Amino acid sequence: MKTLVAPSMLSADFGNLAKDIEMINRSEADWIHVDIMDGVFVPNISFGFPVLKHVKRWARKPLDVHLMIVNPEKFIPEVKTIGADIMNVHYEACTHLHRVVQQIREAGMKPAVTINPATPVCLLKDILPEVYMVLVMSVNPGFGGQKFIEHSVEKVRELREFIRLTNSDALIEVDGGVNLDTGRRLVDAGADVLVAGNAVFSASEPEAVIRGLKSL
Repeated sequence: MKTLVAPSMLSADFGNLAKDIEMINRSEADWIHVDIMDGVFVPNISFGFPVLKHVKRWARKPLDVHLMIVNPEKFIPEVKTIGADIMNVHYEACTHLHRVVQQIREAGMKPAVTINPATPVCLLKDILPEVYMVLVMSVNPGFGGQKFIEHSVEKVRELREFIRLTNSDALIEVDGGVNLDTGRRLVDAGADVLVAGNAVFSASEPEAVIRGLKSL
């Protein structure tokens, strides 16, 4: 399968989102990755649902919505109403993860589960057959532009083996410090989807960077 690329709006120009989304629409990107932060689960606040409605209005690519918030299950109806294709919740934020995954699927979205850098992938073994995707955070969530945590490559490799052992079809997505160098190593380890923010939006030719990531 060719590598999927999901540019992260966290690194976009918040003052001119329409321009950056139009660039993604033109590009070879597969999805648009949107982080929603509450300032509680992570030490930052980003998009809220009113802004996300505008993102959906402009976007011509599927929305991969990543909720870095406490009690994400409370917002399943809002995420669905906005038109998200994938709803990503944190393992660490869900006391009853299996139930949340079921609720996301019942709402008509693809359920995905995210793990923080300090969370071992073995904790996902029982949920892997139930999810569309697992997102491995390769930086501590909350801010863009952080340094890539090298151990993430081994976590991807380990997760790929757990997916094989459980006969799961789950995709592996990675977010944090992803560029052409780290992206190559992640894909070699088994990653399917690369979320890239700073590497795309700080580039003089962002569409060329997206094209390069897809070719990994």
